This record gives sequence, C-alpha cells and structure tokens, in this order.
Amino acid sequence: MKILIVDDEALIRMSLARVFRSQGDEVIIAEDGVDGEKKWLQMQPDIVVLDVLMPGLSGPQLIERVQSQTKAKIVLISAYAADYDVASIKQLGADLFIAKPFDNIFSVAAQIKQLVTEK
Repeated sequence: MKILIVDDEALIRMSLARVFRSQGDEVIIAEDGVDGEKKWLQMQPDIVVLDVLMPGLSGPQLIERVQSQTKAKIVLISAYAADYDVASIKQLGADLFIAKPFDNIFSVAAQIKQLVTEK
C-alpha cells in the first residue's frame, strides 16, 4: 500500500512512517501542504494522512485542491479534536479523523489501514 503522510511535526511523520514501513507499505512524507500537494499528485497514494494545521496549505485546503484528482482515502489528524465530528470531516472530504496526541501509534496505523479494506 502507498501512504502519504503530510504533517509539519517531524515526530508524527517519522513515527507513522516507521510503523507503516515495518508492515511493508511504501511511505512518502511531506513537511507541509505545498510539498504534500506536489507529492500527492505525483505519487497517487492509496491513503493520505494530513495534519489540519500546517504551513503553506492546511489539510482542508489541500483536500479541496486535490480531491477531484485522486481516489485516495483521506485521514485528518489534529490536536483540535473538539472542532471535528463525523459530519464535519465528511464535509471536508476526509474519511477519518484521529486526534493527536496518539496513545498507541500501532492502533492508529491499524485504524488508518482499515480504511482501504472497508467498502
């Protein structure tokens, strides 16, 4: 599976990348929304994990710009969990929202990968 992680926090990027790579996935990382947009369009990942607040383009702005050009499942992650519910993330174009900080990075990765197995 090809997974793009777009987050301005290096620890988040590296932690998720390490877990996905250990499971045999191809991982692409981007530090901000501008780099994320370029890599998303070039690489056409199966899953995109996006931070909500980032320099350049925010997660929701990036979704708006790229969504019509991709079939990727989209996961928004943010420390501002109170601002999001199922309806609001669907309206933004995301398939899943995960609050930061993570308690268990392995369960977060499993939850993300489950998106591609669901119908």
